[in-house]
Amino acid sequence: MASTTDRVLRLLSLLQDRSFTGRELAERLGVAERTLRQDIQRLRELGYPVHAERGAIGGYRLGQGAKMPPLLLDDDEAVAVTLAVGLAEDGSTGISDIDASLTRALAKLQQILPKRLQHQVTALRSATAVGPATVGSREPDAPVPAATLTVVAGAIRDGATLLAAHAGTETEVEPYRLISWRRRWFLVAYDLGAHTWRALPVADLDEVRSASRRFAARSLPEDDLVAFVLREVARTGWKVHARVTVLAPAETVIARINPAVGIVEAVDSRTSVLVTGADALETIAVYLSMLMMDFRVDGPPELVAHIRTLGRRYAEALDG
Repeated sequence: MASTTDRVLRLLSLLQDRSFTGRELAERLGVAERTLRQDIQRLRELGYPVHAERGAIGGYRLGQGAKMPPLLLDDDEAVAVTLAVGLAEDGSTGISDIDASLTRALAKLQQILPKRLQHQVTALRSATAVGPATVGSREPDAPVPAATLTVVAGAIRDGATLLAAHAGTETEVEPYRLISWRRRWFLVAYDLGAHTWRALPVADLDEVRSASRRFAARSLPEDDLVAFVLREVARTGWKVHARVTVLAPAETVIARINPAVGIVEAVDSRTSVLVTGADALETIAVYLSMLMMDFRVDGPPELVAHIRTLGRRYAEALDG
């Protein structure tokens, strides 16, 4: 039989998931219901608000108390919370009290993590950079399994190549950095097949596995890999792309937009070209309206038609 301490911790872990009847808890713990009631009382004495409800659908559940008792996390939960707190700290909330609290919370979590979990968290944090906060958009999230990020981070840490599979094709890459931006993950890697630097959307990869072949680090495409990813996303990373002539100097447009919105090229001292993209034409139209500058859409034709429709609607709204 497990020790009293182990059993009480197991009981706490169960109650943090959902409510149970006394019989269910006793069976899971392998104890008599009398022993279960004693363990419930021990939790209450430690400050955990365990509520008992009578009736056919009654049982025990963990409620809200007047103070914050310790939490019990399993391995995956501990890694997830530590990584999330670390990324939030790296990105900075801009609220001094919260930033300080995040730093303290992260220190506490790292202090108690077992070594094997510390290695996972350290690999992920050291391999990850956070992109800038931007205004909300209609672009859907692109979640990535934690196991995939762990494999990628481990390869970055070890300087080992990865085999990345997408649409039936497998490519060997040298991984250098993970970038977390707007709830999406990108891998900065050197594609050994195409002999070029890429910003790979990790969610688009069907499988990632270590090739276990060590490589000597190359000179990076630029010092700021976050900026590199944002420019690559603007250039190639969206479902829809557009080319727009803006009647303003390039430096004025660059100062106005987020780097991920597009790439700006000067035409002359008073005109520039903006190459931009999004997952929907409607989003590009919103971006362009936020420029607050005169512009001409060079393509695609679908965007031209969409903006004409918007112009008609706005004009009719004013006439009314």
